[in-house]
Amino acid sequence: MGILANTVSVCHFQVQGELPKREELFAWACTQLAGHRFTPIDQGTEEFSIGWVHLDDPRLAEFDSPTACWRENYLTFTLRRDRRAVPSAVLKAHLERAKEQFLAENPSFTKVPKQKREDLKEAVRAMLLSQTLPTPSTYDVVWDTNTGMVTFSSLSPKVIEMFEDLFKKTFEGLRLSAFHPYARAEKVLDEGNRVLLQKANKASGDSYLELIKENQWLGTDFLLWLMYQTMNENSEYRVNQPGILVENDQFVGYLDDRVILLGAGDNGAQKITVAGPQDRFNEVRSALLNNKQITEATLHLETGDDHWKMTLKGELFHFASLKSPAVKIEKDNTTDPDLEREAVFFERMVVLDKGNQLFDSLFAEFLKLRLGAGWGEQEAAITGWLNICPSCHSALAGK
Repeated sequence: MGILANTVSVCHFQVQGELPKREELFAWACTQLAGHRFTPIDQGTEEFSIGWVHLDDPRLAEFDSPTACWRENYLTFTLRRDRRAVPSAVLKAHLERAKEQFLAENPSFTKVPKQKREDLKEAVRAMLLSQTLPTPSTYDVVWDTNTGMVTFSSLSPKVIEMFEDLFKKTFEGLRLSAFHPYARAEKVLDEGNRVLLQKANKASGDSYLELIKENQWLGTDFLLWLMYQTMNENSEYRVNQPGILVENDQFVGYLDDRVILLGAGDNGAQKITVAGPQDRFNEVRSALLNNKQITEATLHLETGDDHWKMTLKGELFHFASLKSPAVKIEKDNTTDPDLEREAVFFERMVVLDKGNQLFDSLFAEFLKLRLGAGWGEQEAAITGWLNICPSCHSALAGK
């Protein structure tokens, strides 16, 4: 599903590098996108094509004016990848027929020579490719040039790598930096708490891979704290990050429905999935007592009548299956389609920005506790709660 759908999986990046002047930015972006626009392969035998198309219509790849990708402070475009492939079984069957035909036409041969087999294989493959329509895939990109934040609508590592590579080729001098938990923590904290975060940083360098790997505690502790809060507190918080919602507005955040834990087992890493509405999280608590850690869970955020639901992946803070409040635009028979599309886009951005603001506020609330002097007391409370798990009595008695 695209980024304009009410349910979408997204990850976030920050753009690193110097942009052109504001008055030149969008004309420059159009030129760069046009240089790497998508080229159709419907009429040929090419196996692969990748490039940029319009967000509103993946059939359009002409970036001849800023309106093709410019909406106020946003740059919008879509990565399109078309692939055609021949199933190996089909290729094998056609190749066998081609070899049989060759032997029938050349009775002096008892078998097809090696080079001829290769030639036949390429010819058969090209013939089958010409009869196969390419399969398109699209992934939306929204770049907020005010904040430098890029939202991308895929969580596939291969697709993300493809996107990062094409972005770098398209916008020379710029690069994408993953907005991982440590980077998000730096963004949501004030200067004093950023100093505490730096002291808690377990990475020895600035490599984003190291910052992710060595600071996985940010995700696991956050999810553990959220689970405890869900079962023992009222789950009410206050908006503390800048954005559309008013500071100190109340909202609700809690875990439910699905929790995934990971830990070492006798035969290597062991993954446990607990699904369905939870009562006391007893199965999860039992797993935690056996040295498992929560790596992802379904997170709910609510304010007023609006409700956001996502599967939060703790290692990278990717938002999987993010379901947001529906965008509703009042229209009539006189509504201009272009204006309607713009209205839908801006309303959708408002919804997504609110969800990000709520998530950041919740994460900041956790970080201030986690990095402060009160974390030891909080840890003791969490440990005490885990140890009264009814289904764990027998395990605890043997310790």
